[in-house]
Order: sequence, then C-alpha cells, then structure tokens
Amino acid sequence: MLRATLRSFFAHKGRLLLSMLAIVLSVAFVSGSLIFSDTVSRTFDRLFASTSADVTIAPKEGVGESLPTGVVRTVPASLADRVGAIDGVAGTHVDAAVENITVVDDRNEPVGPTSGAPTIATNWYVTDRSPVKLTSGRAPRGGEALLDRNTADKAKLGIGDTLTLLAQPGSFRVEIVGIATFRTTNPGAALVFLDTPTAQAKVLGKPGEATSISVDAAEGVSDDTLKQRVAAELGDAYDLKTADEQAESDAAQLGGFLDVIKWVMLGFAGVAVLVGIFLIVNTFSMLIAQRTRELGLLRALGADRRQVRRSVLTEAVLLGLVGSTLGLAAGVGLAAGLIALMSAFGMNLSAAEMVVGPATPVSAYAVGLGVTFLAAYLPARRAARVSPMAALVDAEVQGVGRPLKVRAVAGSLMAAAGAAALAGCAVSDRTASASLLLGLGVVLTLIATIVAGPLLVRPVIRVLGGAFPKVFGSVGRMSQRNALRNPRRTGATAAALMVGLALVGGLSIASASMTESFDNQIDKTLGADFVVQNSNFMPFPQEITAKVKAVEGAGTVVRQRFAPLALTLPDGKRVESTASGYDPKLDEAANITYASGTTATALAADSIAMDLAYATEHRVRIGSVLPAEFPGGRQARLTVGALTDMDQTGGPGMEGALFMGLATVEKYLPGGQDAAVFVNAADGSATDELRTGLEAALDPYPQVQVRDQADYKELIRQQIAVMLYLVYALLGLAIVIAVLGVVNTLALSVVERTREIGLLRAIGLSRVQLRRMIRLESVVIAVFGALLGLALGMVWGVAVQQVLALEGLTAFAVPWGTVIAVVVGSVVVGLAAAVLPALRASRMNVLAAIAHE
Repeated sequence: MLRATLRSFFAHKGRLLLSMLAIVLSVAFVSGSLIFSDTVSRTFDRLFASTSADVTIAPKEGVGESLPTGVVRTVPASLADRVGAIDGVAGTHVDAAVENITVVDDRNEPVGPTSGAPTIATNWYVTDRSPVKLTSGRAPRGGEALLDRNTADKAKLGIGDTLTLLAQPGSFRVEIVGIATFRTTNPGAALVFLDTPTAQAKVLGKPGEATSISVDAAEGVSDDTLKQRVAAELGDAYDLKTADEQAESDAAQLGGFLDVIKWVMLGFAGVAVLVGIFLIVNTFSMLIAQRTRELGLLRALGADRRQVRRSVLTEAVLLGLVGSTLGLAAGVGLAAGLIALMSAFGMNLSAAEMVVGPATPVSAYAVGLGVTFLAAYLPARRAARVSPMAALVDAEVQGVGRPLKVRAVAGSLMAAAGAAALAGCAVSDRTASASLLLGLGVVLTLIATIVAGPLLVRPVIRVLGGAFPKVFGSVGRMSQRNALRNPRRTGATAAALMVGLALVGGLSIASASMTESFDNQIDKTLGADFVVQNSNFMPFPQEITAKVKAVEGAGTVVRQRFAPLALTLPDGKRVESTASGYDPKLDEAANITYASGTTATALAADSIAMDLAYATEHRVRIGSVLPAEFPGGRQARLTVGALTDMDQTGGPGMEGALFMGLATVEKYLPGGQDAAVFVNAADGSATDELRTGLEAALDPYPQVQVRDQADYKELIRQQIAVMLYLVYALLGLAIVIAVLGVVNTLALSVVERTREIGLLRAIGLSRVQLRRMIRLESVVIAVFGALLGLALGMVWGVAVQQVLALEGLTAFAVPWGTVIAVVVGSVVVGLAAAVLPALRASRMNVLAAIAHE
C-alpha cells in the first residue's frame, strides 16, 4: 500500500500542483510573519540591553504617561550628585531627552524619519553604553549639535550645515559640528545631540532638570543591589529600574507595533488557509472520483477500508510536507522582503541577522500538514466507503445525485444560530457584548453559507445562466448544465471566492459608514473656518499658536489641549480616559448640543462635561463631584457642569467624550502643548485671505497644516483608507487562491470529462465552441461565488454598523461602486481562470479522448 500510495502521488503530482501553491502561500505568511517579528524583537532587545544603564531614575509613572500631551515630566538634575555619593555607584549621568521633536534644515525640509519612528533631541555624553559613537567632528558646545549618520546621509547634511529645532519652549538654530554612527542596528530614529545645558534650557525648557538619571554600578555591585541602595536614599518618590527592567519596559512599548505587523500577516495567512482548504477538498474529491476504478481494484485485491483511507491521507501528508517546506523557504524570502521594505522606511534592519526561531518551522509544518490532513479527511472517508464491485463498474465516489438533506438541515441550523447572534448584536446596547455577538454571528453565518452553498447552486445558477442558451445556443446550455452537474463541487469552488469577497463587502460597508458618520459629525460640530493641527494629532509648541493669533484677519482663536486623567465614577468604576481642554469661546468654534448645562458651566473652573449616554450608564448627574487623577499624581475633584447629546461616546482612549476648560487643564497639567487651534476669520475678513495668511505664517513649521471642513474630511478619509488598503490586499490574496481553485477544478473537470469532450468534438463541436463552453462555466461559477460573498458581506456590514453606532458612528452607507466593481471583477476572474483549462481541452486529440479510460 505504501508503494502504491507513493506511485499514485507522483503520478498525479501535476494535478496536485495548484493545491500545493495554496499551502505554500499559507505557510509563507505564517513563517514570514514569525521570522520578521522575531528579527525585529532580537534587534531591539540587543539595542535596549546594550544601552540601558545599570539603574535608571525617572519620574514616577502615573495616568496617561504614554499619551501625547506635550508635557515633559522631569526630575531634579541635582539627583545625579546625590546618588553619585552612594556606595557602589561608579558614576551618574544627567539625561535630557525629548521625543517627537521637529527638526528642519535650511530649506525648511523636515529632517527625520517618515516611518513613524521618533526624532529625538538629547544631551551628549560618552559611556560604554552609548548607542552611538562620534566618528567625525567633535562634541557639541553651546549652539552646536551632532547628528546621527543615517539621518545625515538621508537628508544630505554634513558638518557645517545648520538645523532648526522646533521645541516646546521655542525654536532655535544649531550648527552641525559632528556625525555619530550607531554601534548597533539603527532602529529608524533620528538623533540630534546637544550639550547638556542647551538641552535642558532649550529642549526641556527647564534648566537644572532632567528627564532621567543614569547610574553606573561599581565593579562587583549587581544592578539589583544598586537599585536597593538608591531606593534607600531616595525613597519611593521616583521610578527606579535596573538595566533588565528598563530593557523589558522599552521592549513592551515596542511590542504594540510588532503585534500589529504580526497579526496583519497572520490575517493574510488565515485567509490563505481558509480559502486553500476549499481548493484541497475539491482537488482530493475529484482525484478520488477519477481514481474510482483504481481504488476499487485495491479493495478487490484485499485492501480494507482503513488502508484505503490511510493511503489517501498519506498522499495529503506528502503534499503538506512538500508545500510546507517550500512555504517555509518562501517565508524566509518574504521576511527578507519585509526587512528591506522597513529599511526603505528608515528602520535599518539587517537580513544577515534574520532570526529563525524553533517556533517558526514548527508552526510552518503544523499549518501545512494540519490543513492538508483536515482538508483530505472527508474525501478519504468517502474513498474508504467505495465497494469493490461499485468501483469496478466505474461508479463515482462522490455520487453526483447524492441528496443534500444533511447539508440542508445543518446549514439551516447554523444559519438560524448565526442570524440570532447578528440580531442580538443589532439590539445590544453595549459595545463589548455586541462585538462578541458579531464575531459569533460572522463565524456561524460563514459556516452556514459554506455548508448550504451547494443547495443554492441549482436555483441561483439557473438564473445566472438563464440567458446562456438564447445567447450562445447549445454551447451555453451545456456550460450551464456542467455547472449544475455537481452542486457540491460548484459550491466548494465558489466558496473559495466567496470568503474573500464577503470580507471585502463587510469591511467596505463598515469603512463607508465610518466615513459618512465622520463627515456628518464634522458638518454638525465643526463651526470654525479653519483648524490648525498636526497630521498625526500630536501636540505642537506654543510658538505656533502665537503665530496663528498674530495673522492679519484672524478673529476668534480657540485652543484645544489633551489631558489624560482617571475618574472615579459614582458606580464605583475607575476609568482612564483623555479629556479635551478648550478656551472659553468654544461656542464660536464648535456646535455643541447640550442635554443639560451650557458651555460656560462646562468650561468653568474645576468642572467637566461628558456625553449623556456615558453619564447615564455610570450614574453621573449634573453637579456630581468626581475624584480625578492627572499625570504626575495630581489629584482633583471635578464637578460635572454639563452633559452633551451629540451621539458621540468618544471612542477608544477618549471614553465619555470628556472636555473641560483650558484653565482647568493648565492648573492640573501645566506646561502642555496645544493639539489643535480653531480659527475664525475676523469680521470683514475673507476666509481665502485668512488661509493664505495662515499658511504663510506657518510655513516655517512643516509639522502643522491648515485645514477647512473639506480638508478635515479628506484627512479622515485617508486614515480610513489605510484599513481599506489592507482589505483590498486580503481580497487580492483571496482572489489569487480562488483563481487557483477555479483553474484546478476546471482542469480536473476537463480530465474527468475527457471522453465526453472527445465525443462532443467528434459530433461537430469546434475548438472555439469548446473553449467558450468552459469559459462560460467558469464565469457563472465565479459570479455565483461573488454574489454569495457580497450578500453575506452586506449582512456582516449591517451588523458592524450597529456596533459602530454604539460608538456614535450612526450613519449607514453602501459603497455601490465597490459592489459593482466586484461583480464585474468576478467575470474577469472567471475568464482568466478558464484560459489554461479551455486551451488544454481544445488541444485534445479527438480519438485519444474517446478511447480514454
């Protein structure tokens, strides 16, 4: 049996090729994502471990420390001398570093990464743990700076060039007097080094302060021991971390970025696996049908059912083994491509340092072997049930006429359960439970559609191909009947395309609804002529706000500033959120509907406003006094002065749509930066002239842009489009594998119908007519899959919109352009998939085809 299995496998290797490609794609995405994330983790772990001080003294962590408020928290620089006197301390260093500073050259072009990595301005000192070394020039003094080599090369800067740093205290110019080169891999950040007094005064705006103190241990003193001694001296007023703890903390902050990439890649792998399963099931089902006589002979010669089943599964395992090996190799190539792509965006990773951990090959082979084994199991069971006598008369294993009652019952039950879950999602008033029901409903309705798909083949394809006989004559009639001949096969082939298009349909509706909702909210709430803000909503220096106020024609100017805080609510819950702070003339910049209170009461001293629905959920009323904690541990008691009714709950990180007066924010979070400035034209001033003046005044500050309502909507659309690009990439992958599935099904169908095709050719069917028949069959299957996918996707989209409505995004929109494009695209997919099978069929020798066994 083993020899027979191996001979069968190699005899049919051509027919298994396309199935193997699906396995290769699935395994490549799994292994590539793991290799890439492991490589990035190893690179940064090595960087953090080599640059972390033995003990680091930093401000005590509190609420919202990682959120962009523009407030730089510091410790007294004098701690360096105080700690330096502790037994076991070899040395101390003052750190004065600020991330996400804006640096421009003489051409006013930004100097720094565009990949999202930070631009860091820090003070220069040399230790064994310095991430860089001075390779040309000298150390900075006064108004001088060092620049890292990667940034200097990319921006074409060198010694003698000047830079402008747009820091919170104000902008200032420096001359480059040296170039520093990274000792390890450059993580993509841009580094500007200043002397310590300049960094303290002009970057922090706090002479005599530091962002942290680095402490070096004397020989023979462990980091833990040193930390204990420093803690004994300083108490618990500061946050102390050993080198290992600091490296772990830095790695944890990076983990969010890595998780996004990893889960996106694994999402692609999941789609490839799911769609590939249909391809493999179809392939093995058709191969077993074509080998009915061969399997029957094995049974007649003494092979029992278990041996036949084991033979088919062994072929599947061999297929999975070869596909997994090739997929693992392709994953290494994919990871190398991702590393090169990240290097192009500024994260300088080295393919020579690629990490292939033990989990990668284990996962690769688990996916490849597991998918093929599971996909081939049902066809193997069907093969084992064939009797020797039935096989010897060439009966098909699949049984084309086999009833679909079991599928009907199972599909109906799962569809009912899925519909109930989606209905529960639609009526739920809590986002968490609605999301859970949405996920359950999506899974159940997807499985129900796959299971019951063959039941829909005959009624739907009769409609889709109803015009074929009239338009294409007997060729059209035969193509329609070929698609109807085996509903299971047609359903499984169409399901591969259906999965991808269902995802696209659902997420396209979600993104269109989000866009429409944001457009409505902007129309409803934004009352200012212009908004000045950063493209990534990061805060900017007060100097920019001053420039805006000084522009001729500028009337009312309202500032917005973010304030992280933790509120203790009347229901006993402690929630962390981010509030917005505004100037008193907010009514002139925004249109706010109040259920209770006014703008004046909302912005009063030590007051706060929140969304009515959020307040009701947590038993908050007008006049409620809420204990609050701000960054740095500052405590406050805020009185609820107003409740808004804007259908806005704030979204993740902004729960409750909280806002307060800017004076209150400044009281508890002094020294912050503005996140946006709303500007109205003064009476008698034209908005066009005001925009020209604003853009001219802000030209030296490339980090901010001037936007009106239309620009603001476009910004939101661009951000939502990022999700759509991911959806379309998933669609592309699903279509590639689905096309492989249609090609595979048609190719095997041509082999299966060789004698039939020969007889048709013998009685006068031309090659052109034969190719047309196969193309029409392919198109009707592809359109059937597209319609199923779009119908399912629209149901999902409606449910997703109900979840979004709980977050205040109440509009519903269907992107009809996308829907029409998908249907037209499915016709193209069908035509493309039929090219090779139709060509092969038309080239058959008529006599050889008729004599085919």
